[in-house]
Formats: sequence, C-alpha cells, structure tokens
Amino acid sequence: MFLEKSKHPNRSGWIEVICGSMFSGKTEELIRRLNRARIAKQNVEIFKPKMDKRYDEENVVSHDSSAIHSTPVETSAQIILYANDFDVVGIDEAQFFDEELSVVCNELANQGVRVIVAGLDMDFNGQPFGPMPKLLASAEFITKVHAICMNCGNLANFTHRFSGSEDLVMLGEKESYEALCRACFLEKRKKR
Repeated sequence: MFLEKSKHPNRSGWIEVICGSMFSGKTEELIRRLNRARIAKQNVEIFKPKMDKRYDEENVVSHDSSAIHSTPVETSAQIILYANDFDVVGIDEAQFFDEELSVVCNELANQGVRVIVAGLDMDFNGQPFGPMPKLLASAEFITKVHAICMNCGNLANFTHRFSGSEDLVMLGEKESYEALCRACFLEKRKKR
C-alpha cells in the first residue's frame, strides 16, 4: 500500500498529527487548519468515527462550538473510498479508529494528499491510545497541545476519567473527564 503512485505528481503529501489530552484544543486546531486550506481554494474533506455523536451526528464540533461538516465512517478503510480528488483530508478523534488508520493515512500521503489527524495520544490510564502511536511515528509534523490542569492550573497532558467505568472507549465530556498535569494525574490514580 505504501508504494502507490501519487495522484498529484507535482505535489508531495504528508501527515500532520495534532495530539494531546481532552480539552486541549485538538479539534479546534484541526478545524482552523482545514478552514485555512479552504481559503487557499484547496479541496478539503474531513472524516470522523461514526460512533462519535456527542455534539452532532455529522459535523465535527470542538469544545468551543466551532464546527465543520464531516463524513462519519465506520472504519478507516472507508476513508480511502471517499477521499478521491481531495487536496487535504482531515480526520478527527483518530484514537477511535481501527489500527489500519496509519496505513490509510500513509497511502493518502503517498498519493500527494496533505493528511491532518487529531486525536488523544493517551487513554484515561495514561497509555498510548489506539492507532495514535503508529501515526505519530510516521507523521512529518506533530503538534502536541495542552489543556490546563483542572486541579492545580499547570499545563495538563493527561486525561483523567472520574467515572467508574473501566471500558477503554467511553464517550463523555466534562461530566466524565478532566485534564490533569502529571502530578495531579498520578495522585488521583493512587486513590482509585
């Protein structure tokens, strides 16, 4: 898959990853980059996991209510099917996709597409989340964004779940999660 010829022979593709904890502005940054590409008259499409209906069934919506129309998909393989003739492809909530997402993103980049991916780099246990490690390893550009620790006010890098569920994937917002710095995250993990 990685050797497919570019659909855009005069253009080089690449992968950009925007990662961080919840409430750090990942989706907001993704929307900003996609809107700038549209201003530059580039053909843009954004995808999100079909399971993520927290704010809207189709639109990608940030915590600050910025929104952009997207195509919800069940699997990362569907992105290849729908991503024909786009200059820029955005993917939100990458951590919820299957492990093939890295292969899909690399295939698009090899075809000359600029791929911008946003997602949590760590789960609520502080462990690498889903396909994100492979994406981070193959990306040309990585932007790590930070929230503010909801406990002490320092920069937050961790997502802490304060509900009792141990399921890896649990959709939620401020009712279930908080952004914490390392020290506050470790302290709260001791109390579990």
